[in-house]
Amino acid sequence: MKNWNHLLLGLCAFAMPIFAMAQNKPAYQIFDDKGKEASYKELLRASEKADVVFFGEEHDNPIAHWLELELLKDLFADKGKDLVVGAEMFERDDQLVLDEYLAGMMKEKNFKDEAKLWSNYATDYKPLVEFAKENGLKFIGTNIPRRYASLVSSNGIEALSDLGEESKRYIAPLPIEIDLSLPGYQEMMAMMEGHGAGVTENFPKAQASKDATMAWSIAEHWSKGKSFLHFNGSYHSNNQEGILWYLNKYEPKAKTVTISVVSQENIEEVAEENQGVADFIIVVPESMTKTY
Repeated sequence: MKNWNHLLLGLCAFAMPIFAMAQNKPAYQIFDDKGKEASYKELLRASEKADVVFFGEEHDNPIAHWLELELLKDLFADKGKDLVVGAEMFERDDQLVLDEYLAGMMKEKNFKDEAKLWSNYATDYKPLVEFAKENGLKFIGTNIPRRYASLVSSNGIEALSDLGEESKRYIAPLPIEIDLSLPGYQEMMAMMEGHGAGVTENFPKAQASKDATMAWSIAEHWSKGKSFLHFNGSYHSNNQEGILWYLNKYEPKAKTVTISVVSQENIEEVAEENQGVADFIIVVPESMTKTY
């Protein structure tokens, strides 16, 4: 009887955390790159020690956008004006408009009319921009203008060489080195199989033009003693590929931390396909409400 009681106690002790999680309905759980549970405090401390922090989001995930703002606030509390913010969601040729808005030289209506804002700007990215504006932080549009990425998708990476010098200011230095053997680009090519050889290769090349330009933009605006917080789709920074592959060429001494948001049915552990994709993995329930 005594042994039976011990067994029951052991089973209860094992079940309690699972039962508690089911009852509490947590909105997310953070893990490190080894799949071990981590805290937001640990994520923040690692981010504070990094030169460049990549927050890889799911674009329609409200938890991702909330945590982006929280991390921005907390890093600002630590770094002050030494913090620089940048985002995939703004293109390099919008920088003048963005700068003028941040400086209070432009009304919000004009900013919305003139900048190429994403459809979910108001709910997901405006809080980041407004925080930068209120606190005098630089906010850098890091992405290649979409018309040039489209040009690569249609005509190949070589087409960028035919652009004028003014246009090339908005792109990473040419020629852009591309390694199509990288797993992320290989996956894109597999997705495009059946569309013709040119289309299949040009799709990841267009992605590479974005990755390279974002990395170049970060390298341009980061210097020793500064911290750069960059927001991008997780596919641009997962597995130390994408932007990080290029940043390692442009600014190899920069210490980086990567964060990736993933959706899973079960958030109690990291699914096999998501293990090790970033230094910190934020797992959110698949049933989470989307922002669009």
